[in-house]
Amino acid sequence: MKFTKLGRSGLKVSRICLGTMNFGPRASEEDSHAIMDRALDLGINFFDTANRYGADVEPGYTESIIGRWMKKSGRRDSIVLATKFFGPMGPAANDEGLSVYHMRAAIDASLKRLLTDRIDLYQMHHIDRGLPHFKSPATYLNGDLSNLIYPPHLPPGTTWDEIWQGYAQLISAGKVLYAGSSNFAAWNIAQANERAAARGMLGLISEQSKYNLLTRHIELEMVPVCREYGVGILPWSPLGGGVLAGGAHDDGGGRRTAKQHDAETEKKRSDFAALCSKLGEEPPVVALAWLLHNPVVTAPIIGPRTIAQLESAVRAVDLALDNDLLAEIDAIFPGPGNQAPEAYAW
Repeated sequence: MKFTKLGRSGLKVSRICLGTMNFGPRASEEDSHAIMDRALDLGINFFDTANRYGADVEPGYTESIIGRWMKKSGRRDSIVLATKFFGPMGPAANDEGLSVYHMRAAIDASLKRLLTDRIDLYQMHHIDRGLPHFKSPATYLNGDLSNLIYPPHLPPGTTWDEIWQGYAQLISAGKVLYAGSSNFAAWNIAQANERAAARGMLGLISEQSKYNLLTRHIELEMVPVCREYGVGILPWSPLGGGVLAGGAHDDGGGRRTAKQHDAETEKKRSDFAALCSKLGEEPPVVALAWLLHNPVVTAPIIGPRTIAQLESAVRAVDLALDNDLLAEIDAIFPGPGNQAPEAYAW
Protein backbone atom coordinates (compact mmCIF):
# COMPACT_ATOMS: atom_id res chain seq x y z
CA MET A 1 0.00 0.00 0.00
CA LYS A 2 1.07 3.57 -0.65
CA PHE A 3 0.28 6.51 1.59
CA THR A 4 -0.15 10.23 1.13
CA LYS A 5 -1.11 13.20 3.24
CA LEU A 6 -4.78 14.10 3.43
CA GLY A 7 -5.00 17.50 1.79
CA ARG A 8 -2.68 20.06 3.38
CA SER A 9 -2.73 18.29 6.74
CA GLY A 10 0.06 16.15 8.12
CA LEU A 11 -2.28 13.15 8.40
CA LYS A 12 -1.06 10.14 6.42
CA VAL A 13 -3.71 7.93 4.83
CA SER A 14 -3.71 5.01 2.42
CA ARG A 15 -4.36 5.72 -1.27
CA ILE A 16 -7.48 3.56 -1.01
CA CYS A 17 -10.22 4.44 1.46
CA LEU A 18 -12.49 1.67 2.74
CA GLY A 19 -16.10 2.79 2.40
CA THR A 20 -18.57 1.03 4.65
CA MET A 21 -21.96 1.92 3.15
CA ASN A 22 -22.62 -1.75 2.39
CA PHE A 23 -21.90 -2.91 5.94
CA GLY A 24 -25.19 -4.11 7.34
CA PRO A 25 -27.54 -3.64 4.38
CA ARG A 26 -25.51 -5.67 1.84
CA ALA A 27 -22.76 -7.33 3.87
CA SER A 28 -23.42 -9.20 7.10
CA GLU A 29 -21.70 -8.09 10.30
CA GLU A 30 -19.44 -11.14 10.16
CA ASP A 31 -18.46 -10.42 6.56
CA SER A 32 -17.99 -6.71 7.33
CA HIS A 33 -15.61 -7.54 10.18
CA ALA A 34 -13.66 -9.88 7.90
CA ILE A 35 -13.40 -7.15 5.23
CA MET A 36 -12.06 -4.65 7.78
CA ASP A 37 -9.51 -7.17 9.06
CA ARG A 38 -8.32 -7.88 5.52
CA ALA A 39 -8.24 -4.17 4.63
CA LEU A 40 -5.83 -3.51 7.48
CA ASP A 41 -3.73 -6.51 6.49
CA LEU A 42 -3.50 -5.02 2.98
CA GLY A 43 -2.30 -1.69 4.40
CA ILE A 44 -5.56 0.29 4.16
CA ASN A 45 -5.66 2.54 7.23
CA PHE A 46 -8.45 4.91 6.11
CA PHE A 47 -12.03 3.87 6.93
CA ASP A 48 -15.05 6.02 6.06
CA THR A 49 -18.62 5.77 7.31
CA ALA A 50 -21.60 8.00 8.13
CA ASN A 51 -24.15 8.14 10.89
CA ARG A 52 -26.98 7.43 8.43
CA TYR A 53 -25.40 4.37 6.82
CA GLY A 54 -27.53 1.32 7.44
CA ALA A 55 -30.65 3.48 7.78
CA ASP A 56 -32.79 0.91 6.02
CA VAL A 57 -32.10 -1.27 9.08
CA GLU A 58 -31.88 1.63 11.55
CA PRO A 59 -29.96 4.95 11.50
CA GLY A 60 -26.46 4.36 12.86
CA TYR A 61 -26.45 0.63 12.20
CA THR A 62 -23.21 0.65 10.18
CA GLU A 63 -21.37 2.71 12.79
CA SER A 64 -22.39 0.12 15.40
CA ILE A 65 -20.92 -2.69 13.28
CA ILE A 66 -17.63 -0.79 13.03
CA GLY A 67 -17.66 -0.04 16.75
CA ARG A 68 -18.06 -3.70 17.66
CA TRP A 69 -15.23 -4.58 15.25
CA MET A 70 -12.89 -2.02 16.84
CA LYS A 71 -13.71 -3.28 20.33
CA LYS A 72 -13.27 -6.93 19.35
CA SER A 73 -10.10 -6.43 17.29
CA GLY A 74 -8.40 -3.81 19.46
CA ARG A 75 -7.24 -2.09 16.25
CA ARG A 76 -8.83 1.35 16.73
CA ASP A 77 -5.48 3.14 16.76
CA SER A 78 -4.41 1.41 13.54
CA ILE A 79 -6.97 3.32 11.46
CA VAL A 80 -7.91 6.86 10.51
CA LEU A 81 -11.64 6.87 11.24
CA ALA A 82 -13.94 9.18 9.30
CA THR A 83 -17.67 9.60 9.71
CA LYS A 84 -20.28 12.11 8.55
CA PHE A 85 -23.32 13.94 9.91
CA PHE A 86 -26.12 16.08 8.48
CA GLY A 87 -29.20 14.01 7.64
CA PRO A 88 -32.05 13.37 10.05
CA MET A 89 -31.39 10.88 12.83
CA GLY A 90 -34.77 11.26 14.47
CA PRO A 91 -38.15 12.97 14.13
CA ALA A 92 -37.42 16.16 16.11
CA ALA A 93 -36.76 19.52 14.41
CA ASN A 94 -33.11 19.61 15.52
CA ASP A 95 -32.29 16.00 14.67
CA GLU A 96 -30.66 17.09 11.40
CA GLY A 97 -28.54 19.82 9.83
CA LEU A 98 -25.27 21.55 10.67
CA SER A 99 -26.33 23.59 13.71
CA VAL A 100 -24.13 23.41 16.79
CA TYR A 101 -27.11 21.86 18.58
CA HIS A 102 -27.33 18.96 16.15
CA MET A 103 -23.55 18.69 15.71
CA ARG A 104 -23.01 18.06 19.44
CA ALA A 105 -25.82 15.51 19.61
CA ALA A 106 -24.63 13.78 16.44
CA ILE A 107 -21.00 13.46 17.54
CA ASP A 108 -21.92 12.05 20.94
CA ALA A 109 -24.25 9.50 19.33
CA SER A 110 -21.59 8.48 16.78
CA LEU A 111 -18.93 8.11 19.49
CA LYS A 112 -21.30 5.91 21.49
CA ARG A 113 -22.07 3.66 18.51
CA LEU A 114 -18.43 3.52 17.39
CA LEU A 115 -17.21 2.77 20.93
CA THR A 116 -14.41 5.32 20.63
CA ASP A 117 -13.43 8.65 22.18
CA ARG A 118 -12.69 10.55 18.96
CA ILE A 119 -13.48 10.91 15.28
CA ASP A 120 -10.33 11.55 13.25
CA LEU A 121 -12.14 13.16 10.29
CA TYR A 122 -15.60 14.58 10.98
CA GLN A 123 -17.33 15.41 7.71
CA MET A 124 -20.42 17.40 6.84
CA HIS A 125 -22.43 15.01 4.68
CA HIS A 126 -23.96 17.89 2.72
CA ILE A 127 -23.91 21.66 2.56
CA ASP A 128 -26.72 23.13 4.68
CA ARG A 129 -29.15 24.58 2.13
CA GLY A 130 -31.88 25.31 4.65
CA LEU A 131 -34.93 23.34 5.63
CA PRO A 132 -36.05 20.74 3.08
CA HIS A 133 -39.63 19.66 2.65
CA PHE A 134 -40.59 16.01 2.99
CA LYS A 135 -43.45 14.19 1.34
CA SER A 136 -43.00 11.63 4.10
CA PRO A 137 -40.36 12.23 6.83
CA ALA A 138 -40.78 8.68 8.15
CA THR A 139 -39.64 7.07 4.89
CA TYR A 140 -36.60 9.37 4.74
CA LEU A 141 -35.58 8.28 8.22
CA ASN A 142 -35.69 4.73 6.90
CA GLY A 143 -33.24 5.55 4.13
CA ASP A 144 -35.60 6.53 1.30
CA LEU A 145 -34.25 9.72 -0.29
CA SER A 146 -36.98 9.96 -2.93
CA ASN A 147 -39.26 11.97 -0.65
CA LEU A 148 -36.73 14.74 0.00
CA ILE A 149 -37.62 18.00 -1.77
CA TYR A 150 -35.56 21.19 -1.81
CA PRO A 151 -37.79 24.00 -3.11
CA PRO A 152 -36.15 26.72 -5.23
CA HIS A 153 -36.41 29.38 -2.50
CA LEU A 154 -35.07 28.19 0.83
CA PRO A 155 -34.59 29.84 4.21
CA PRO A 156 -30.88 30.37 4.97
CA GLY A 157 -28.91 27.38 6.18
CA THR A 158 -26.52 27.33 9.14
CA THR A 159 -23.89 30.06 8.90
CA TRP A 160 -20.19 29.27 8.68
CA ASP A 161 -19.56 31.24 11.88
CA GLU A 162 -21.84 28.83 13.74
CA ILE A 163 -20.45 25.74 12.02
CA TRP A 164 -16.84 26.63 12.80
CA GLN A 165 -17.78 27.54 16.36
CA GLY A 166 -19.21 24.04 16.72
CA TYR A 167 -16.11 22.41 15.24
CA ALA A 168 -13.85 24.49 17.49
CA GLN A 169 -15.73 23.21 20.54
CA LEU A 170 -15.47 19.58 19.41
CA ILE A 171 -11.77 19.92 18.57
CA SER A 172 -11.08 21.59 21.92
CA ALA A 173 -12.88 18.74 23.67
CA GLY A 174 -10.72 16.19 21.81
CA LYS A 175 -13.75 14.59 20.13
CA VAL A 176 -12.72 15.64 16.59
CA LEU A 177 -9.28 16.08 15.01
CA TYR A 178 -10.00 17.30 11.45
CA ALA A 179 -12.94 18.69 9.45
CA GLY A 180 -14.07 17.53 6.03
CA SER A 181 -17.00 17.95 3.65
CA SER A 182 -19.07 15.93 1.23
CA ASN A 183 -21.26 16.90 -1.73
CA PHE A 184 -20.20 20.56 -1.57
CA ALA A 185 -19.97 22.94 -4.50
CA ALA A 186 -16.64 24.56 -5.30
CA TRP A 187 -17.76 27.94 -3.93
CA ASN A 188 -18.78 26.21 -0.68
CA ILE A 189 -15.19 24.98 -0.27
CA ALA A 190 -13.79 28.47 -0.84
CA GLN A 191 -16.28 30.15 1.49
CA ALA A 192 -15.81 27.55 4.24
CA ASN A 193 -12.03 27.78 4.23
CA GLU A 194 -11.96 31.56 4.07
CA ARG A 195 -14.27 31.76 7.10
CA ALA A 196 -12.14 29.18 8.92
CA ALA A 197 -8.95 31.12 8.19
CA ALA A 198 -10.55 34.28 9.57
CA ARG A 199 -11.06 32.40 12.84
CA GLY A 200 -7.50 31.05 12.83
CA MET A 201 -8.69 27.51 12.10
CA LEU A 202 -7.35 24.91 9.67
CA GLY A 203 -10.73 24.46 7.96
CA LEU A 204 -11.62 21.70 5.51
CA ILE A 205 -8.88 19.25 4.56
CA SER A 206 -10.99 16.91 2.43
CA GLU A 207 -14.05 16.81 0.17
CA GLN A 208 -16.03 13.75 -0.89
CA SER A 209 -17.36 14.29 -4.40
CA LYS A 210 -18.95 11.95 -6.90
CA TYR A 211 -16.15 11.39 -9.39
CA ASN A 212 -15.51 8.64 -11.91
CA LEU A 213 -14.88 8.16 -15.62
CA LEU A 214 -18.59 8.61 -16.36
CA THR A 215 -19.03 11.66 -14.09
CA ARG A 216 -16.25 14.22 -14.57
CA HIS A 217 -17.99 17.56 -14.02
CA ILE A 218 -15.97 18.28 -10.85
CA GLU A 219 -12.96 18.86 -13.10
CA LEU A 220 -14.49 22.22 -14.04
CA GLU A 221 -14.34 23.89 -10.62
CA MET A 222 -14.06 21.44 -7.72
CA VAL A 223 -10.66 20.05 -8.69
CA PRO A 224 -9.12 23.55 -9.17
CA VAL A 225 -10.52 24.92 -5.90
CA CYS A 226 -9.35 21.88 -3.93
CA ARG A 227 -5.90 22.21 -5.48
CA GLU A 228 -5.80 25.89 -4.52
CA TYR A 229 -6.94 25.35 -0.91
CA GLY A 230 -5.06 22.11 -0.26
CA VAL A 231 -8.20 20.00 0.08
CA GLY A 232 -7.86 16.31 -0.74
CA ILE A 233 -10.60 14.86 -2.95
CA LEU A 234 -12.10 11.54 -1.86
CA PRO A 235 -14.12 10.29 -4.86
CA TRP A 236 -17.28 8.42 -3.98
CA SER A 237 -18.93 6.10 -6.49
CA PRO A 238 -15.51 5.70 -8.18
CA LEU A 239 -16.89 2.88 -10.34
CA GLY A 240 -20.01 4.74 -11.42
CA GLY A 241 -22.34 2.80 -9.15
CA GLY A 242 -21.00 -0.49 -10.52
CA VAL A 243 -21.29 0.44 -14.21
CA LEU A 244 -17.51 0.47 -14.67
CA ALA A 245 -17.28 -2.88 -12.92
CA GLY A 246 -20.02 -4.46 -15.00
CA GLY A 247 -22.48 -4.49 -12.11
CA ALA A 248 -25.95 -3.09 -11.48
CA HIS A 249 -26.77 0.56 -11.97
CA ASP A 250 -26.77 2.86 -8.93
CA ASP A 251 -29.00 5.91 -9.09
CA GLY A 252 -26.55 8.03 -7.06
CA GLY A 253 -28.28 7.68 -3.71
CA GLY A 254 -26.92 4.27 -2.86
CA ARG A 255 -29.90 2.41 -4.32
CA ARG A 256 -28.94 -0.16 -6.94
CA THR A 257 -31.48 -1.04 -9.59
CA ALA A 258 -31.69 -3.30 -12.63
CA LYS A 259 -32.01 -0.24 -14.89
CA GLN A 260 -30.65 -0.79 -18.38
CA HIS A 261 -27.86 1.51 -19.41
CA ASP A 262 -28.34 3.65 -22.47
CA ALA A 263 -26.64 2.68 -25.69
CA GLU A 264 -23.96 5.35 -25.39
CA THR A 265 -22.93 4.19 -21.92
CA GLU A 266 -22.88 0.57 -23.04
CA LYS A 267 -20.61 1.49 -25.97
CA LYS A 268 -18.22 3.29 -23.64
CA ARG A 269 -18.17 0.38 -21.25
CA SER A 270 -17.53 -2.07 -24.06
CA ASP A 271 -14.67 -0.01 -25.49
CA PHE A 272 -13.19 0.42 -22.02
CA ALA A 273 -13.38 -3.31 -21.33
CA ALA A 274 -11.55 -4.00 -24.60
CA LEU A 275 -8.82 -1.51 -23.68
CA CYS A 276 -8.43 -3.07 -20.24
CA SER A 277 -8.26 -6.52 -21.79
CA LYS A 278 -5.26 -5.41 -23.85
CA LEU A 279 -3.63 -4.30 -20.60
CA GLY A 280 -4.42 -7.62 -18.98
CA GLU A 281 -6.26 -5.88 -16.15
CA GLU A 282 -9.86 -5.67 -14.92
CA PRO A 283 -11.88 -2.52 -15.75
CA PRO A 284 -12.55 -1.54 -12.10
CA VAL A 285 -8.84 -1.65 -11.32
CA VAL A 286 -8.02 0.60 -14.28
CA ALA A 287 -10.88 2.98 -13.39
CA LEU A 288 -9.48 3.38 -9.86
CA ALA A 289 -5.92 3.79 -11.16
CA TRP A 290 -7.17 6.57 -13.47
CA LEU A 291 -8.52 8.48 -10.46
CA LEU A 292 -5.26 8.01 -8.58
CA HIS A 293 -3.34 9.72 -11.41
CA ASN A 294 -5.05 13.01 -10.50
CA PRO A 295 -2.71 14.70 -7.96
CA VAL A 296 -5.68 16.33 -6.19
CA VAL A 297 -7.24 12.92 -5.48
CA THR A 298 -6.17 11.51 -2.12
CA ALA A 299 -8.02 8.20 -2.12
CA PRO A 300 -11.05 6.78 -3.95
CA ILE A 301 -13.66 5.41 -1.55
CA ILE A 302 -14.35 1.79 -2.42
CA GLY A 303 -17.38 -0.09 -1.05
CA PRO A 304 -16.58 -3.81 -1.25
CA ARG A 305 -19.16 -6.41 -0.28
CA THR A 306 -16.59 -9.22 -0.46
CA ILE A 307 -12.91 -9.69 0.29
CA ALA A 308 -12.30 -10.52 -3.39
CA GLN A 309 -13.64 -7.10 -4.42
CA LEU A 310 -11.39 -5.49 -1.82
CA GLU A 311 -8.27 -7.29 -2.98
CA SER A 312 -9.00 -6.44 -6.61
CA ALA A 313 -9.32 -2.72 -5.84
CA VAL A 314 -6.01 -2.56 -3.99
CA ARG A 315 -4.14 -3.51 -7.19
CA ALA A 316 -4.98 -0.07 -8.59
CA VAL A 317 -2.44 1.59 -6.30
CA ASP A 318 0.46 -0.02 -8.18
CA LEU A 319 -0.97 0.24 -11.69
CA ALA A 320 0.85 2.90 -13.71
CA LEU A 321 -0.95 4.44 -16.69
CA ASP A 322 1.27 6.22 -19.22
CA ASN A 323 0.25 9.32 -21.15
CA ASP A 324 -0.77 7.39 -24.26
CA LEU A 325 -3.04 5.14 -22.24
CA LEU A 326 -4.53 8.09 -20.37
CA ALA A 327 -5.28 9.69 -23.75
CA GLU A 328 -7.03 6.50 -24.93
CA ILE A 329 -9.16 6.48 -21.78
CA ASP A 330 -9.93 10.15 -22.29
CA ALA A 331 -11.13 9.42 -25.81
CA ILE A 332 -13.62 6.86 -24.48
CA PHE A 333 -14.77 8.98 -21.54
CA PRO A 334 -14.22 12.62 -22.53
CA GLY A 335 -14.33 15.10 -19.68
CA PRO A 336 -14.93 18.85 -19.90
CA GLY A 337 -11.53 19.25 -21.54
CA ASN A 338 -10.18 21.78 -19.08
CA GLN A 339 -11.07 23.62 -15.91
CA ALA A 340 -13.48 26.54 -15.93
CA PRO A 341 -13.60 28.98 -17.64
CA GLU A 342 -11.13 27.67 -20.22
CA ALA A 343 -13.38 24.66 -20.87
CA TYR A 344 -16.04 26.89 -22.40
CA ALA A 345 -14.63 30.39 -22.91
CA TRP A 346 -11.62 32.05 -24.50
